[in-house]
Amino acid sequence: MAKTDPDFTIGVEEEYLLVDQVTLELARAPQDMMDACVAEMGDQVSPEFLQCQIEVGTKVCQTIGEARDDLKRLRSRISKQAADHGLVPIAASCHPFADWKDQHHTDKDRYNALQKDLAGVVRRMLICGMHVHVGIGQKDLRIDLMNQLTYFLPHLLALSASSPFWQGDDTGLASYRLTVFDNLPRTGLPPQLRSWGEYERSVKALTDLDVIEDSSKIWWDLRPSSKFPTIESRICDVSPRLEHALSMAALTQCVTRMLWRLSNKNQRWRLYDNFLVAENRWRAQRYGVTGGMIDFGRGQIVPMAELVAELVDMLAEDSEALECSAEIETLLDITAKGNSADRQRANYEAALATGKSRDEALRDVVRHLIDEYHTDL
Repeated sequence: MAKTDPDFTIGVEEEYLLVDQVTLELARAPQDMMDACVAEMGDQVSPEFLQCQIEVGTKVCQTIGEARDDLKRLRSRISKQAADHGLVPIAASCHPFADWKDQHHTDKDRYNALQKDLAGVVRRMLICGMHVHVGIGQKDLRIDLMNQLTYFLPHLLALSASSPFWQGDDTGLASYRLTVFDNLPRTGLPPQLRSWGEYERSVKALTDLDVIEDSSKIWWDLRPSSKFPTIESRICDVSPRLEHALSMAALTQCVTRMLWRLSNKNQRWRLYDNFLVAENRWRAQRYGVTGGMIDFGRGQIVPMAELVAELVDMLAEDSEALECSAEIETLLDITAKGNSADRQRANYEAALATGKSRDEALRDVVRHLIDEYHTDL
């Protein structure tokens, strides 16, 4: 039977935080709001681990254009439903000044089990992320592309980083979210696997012992989806702006296609040990787009603007084929003007410069995030 080419369909999941319109503090999603969201959006919306969070997921989309229409609709409807309850969503991976100790987890079986199993480390999970699914039907191809795609995870993190503040402090990091998430088990970079069979045997070793019930409890930065025939990237901070979220999705989709295209020529991206890729992951987490990343082929730390420009050129054929050239070009704008972490810090410093207190300045950051959520709607 002849192999069929992947369709590279795409799906995007985003988690948002809900804040009070007046105080700008985190607020619980009322049950009647959740009921109204489900009535309007069906299974495309769901509660998250904490009561102040809400999650959406697009349908299976053929193009980034389709994903834009669906994600824009979801973001808009969440905003409308929240407004009816005096709330407003923000798409940032950490709230600038909230304290995790003041939050409570959602009373559902799945989340109650997580709370019991993961104990103290899960209580700090006041973080939001963005997941991108790319459709790859063949299981062994899914694993092969995943091994190569791991190299690009730090690039995605650097471009998407949106969590510089934690509990009212500037952490000095572009993505503080990962320092919280990495405390959980079965996180971080995925191991290099030789086949789908090896992956299944590894999962079975844990499920047979009832350590986990299924592969959905494996939270690597990149994994085979437990539900769909997709590669699922989980590395990205959630993007405040819709158009930047779409650029992260387009980059994930295009790199996957580029690696598949190489495989058709009996070529592949060089595999580097996770020890080395993890160094770039740290640099992305710490510096975002400002500190450069290691190019192991050149043996140099190269500015992100240069690396991203090279990547945009490399993906030209793929972005044209997948109808997302404009979204890929937007990556150049992010490296030139800064990511969300840079913009949040700029707003904070600007507020301080006008004589505002640290508390007032942090609230200005939340207002900035509210504006960015609604910029492209």
